[in-house]
Amino acid sequence: MSMIGKEIGDFTVQAFQNNDFHAVSKKDVLGKWSIFFFYPADFTFVCPTELEDLANKYDEFQKANCEIYSVSCDTHFIHKAWHEKSERIAKIKYPMLADPAHVLAKDFEVLIEAAGLAERGSFIVNPQGKIVAYEVVEGSIGRNADELLRRLQACQFVAEHGDEVCPAKWQPGAKTLKPTLDLIGQL
Repeated sequence: MSMIGKEIGDFTVQAFQNNDFHAVSKKDVLGKWSIFFFYPADFTFVCPTELEDLANKYDEFQKANCEIYSVSCDTHFIHKAWHEKSERIAKIKYPMLADPAHVLAKDFEVLIEAAGLAERGSFIVNPQGKIVAYEVVEGSIGRNADELLRRLQACQFVAEHGDEVCPAKWQPGAKTLKPTLDLIGQL
């Protein structure tokens, strides 16, 4: 079943950010674009490469009025320990959400019940709190921050220009399509 258009559920979880702990709730997410970036666990192999990739693009996501929330089923204390131990993770400025009770992993349907871990899932959530794009990949396959940023920009463009659509490989500023009855007839 598709999750497109699903409103995210209420939640409050602990986050580690800027060497501090703080709560993040659904209320904090509403009003701007968000990326929920689930990964299996701290102190692993593929995860730090993805999280560093996002950290390197964080300013661009911020310029697009989008907050990144990395999420694993670890505690906020484990996030802090990883941040202190890993050069890659030390680059992270976005909130690292702790989901040991699996509230978010269940809501976004990425929980691997038997392992108590999350699948690798990337979710773009609009300012109204609804999922507008997502992908879930097998645990040994890393994701690309450039593509996630491009996908976010396409979602934002379509939200602003509802009568236009973004073709394959669309980039900001590139030509879009305006579906018309004439165009549909040619398909």
